[in-house]
Amino acid sequence: MKNVLVVGAGGVGAVAVVKMAMHPEIFEKITLASRTVSKCDDIARNVKERTGVVINTAQIDAMDVPATAALIRETGAELVVNLALPYQDLALMDACLEAGVHYLDTANYEPEDNAKFEYHWQWAYQDRFKAAGLTAILGSGFDPGVTSIFATWIRKHKLDSIRLIDILDCNGGDNGKAFATNFNPEINIREVTATARHWENGDWVETPAMTRKVAFDFPAVGEKNMYLMYHEELESLKTHFPEVERARFWMTFGDAYINHVTVLQNIGMTRIDPVIYEGKEIIPLQFLKAVLPDPSDLGALTKGKTCIGDIITGPSGDSEKTYYIYNICDHEECYAEVGSQAVAYTTGVPAMIGAAMMMKGIWLEPGVWNTEQLDPDAFMEMLNTDGLPWQVVELDGHPEF
Repeated sequence: MKNVLVVGAGGVGAVAVVKMAMHPEIFEKITLASRTVSKCDDIARNVKERTGVVINTAQIDAMDVPATAALIRETGAELVVNLALPYQDLALMDACLEAGVHYLDTANYEPEDNAKFEYHWQWAYQDRFKAAGLTAILGSGFDPGVTSIFATWIRKHKLDSIRLIDILDCNGGDNGKAFATNFNPEINIREVTATARHWENGDWVETPAMTRKVAFDFPAVGEKNMYLMYHEELESLKTHFPEVERARFWMTFGDAYINHVTVLQNIGMTRIDPVIYEGKEIIPLQFLKAVLPDPSDLGALTKGKTCIGDIITGPSGDSEKTYYIYNICDHEECYAEVGSQAVAYTTGVPAMIGAAMMMKGIWLEPGVWNTEQLDPDAFMEMLNTDGLPWQVVELDGHPEF
């Protein structure tokens, strides 16, 4: 395979196509499509300036399955990389089945009118993709994606099994704005305001959103407050690693961010149900997204580093060991390379690597798969060579938090 169609012209799509263009031996033809073709054209100019590679652009409504299938056939794409909104996942999977091509995304499906992050809608496509001889890879971003692959690599090379896993996502960057999200504001705020859940002793444990806070000293970043949240990879990790006793997800937020989100939630601006304004129906969170800074415009302003990784404990022979495996990414270095801040970079690069795994035939088993179900080694090698080098250290026991 040499021909790819990327859907989605946000910050992640912008990073992914630049990184794809840096691998012409893998991606011979790249087409970038979005509802707003002018965004694709802007990204295409950036790709040409940075790499000399010309990519194609197209206009598409990703919810229109027949039109998307027609575009897939027109471009000759063999793989669709979905970097659009999570609401569009099922429509794009349907289009791939109709056109007979493989599929990859970075975030699981959620209904537009219900902030419910679950994989069961996409897992239900398993038999259809398998019968068609097609592969669908779910969640090839950083979290989900790299963090799940980290877990598989640790289980393959360091531990006999996984007993405890904590995923820690720290953004130590500063963009100078009073309030801005580092990725799509609508998706970001839906995640943050959702009830926190973690997996423990065979069941989900729920706590109110943003109520459990722990300080942690992150490598290269320093001490930050991180909050217990629900994130979709917990569902797939507890399913595919059934031996896991406890799986949690933590993300850092500054006090100003928490205060802004609390106020916005209290006054109804994070609602996802429609309200009537001057005779027209609007969704408050979508209006809020329109007035907040565009994350793709923050690259030149953002300084500092991210640190994302897993702390994993499990048996190793006759003893139990704990490993911390993580990546450190610099916002300014990302901007210099691709014109984006590190949050988009840490999702766009794994999307490119996942697509490369499929293009090379390494991840091409018919069916629907999460990244932790796949062999991690070739993916982990590309992380080191393509901008997201990782480190692993042994800890003296699992941290108490």
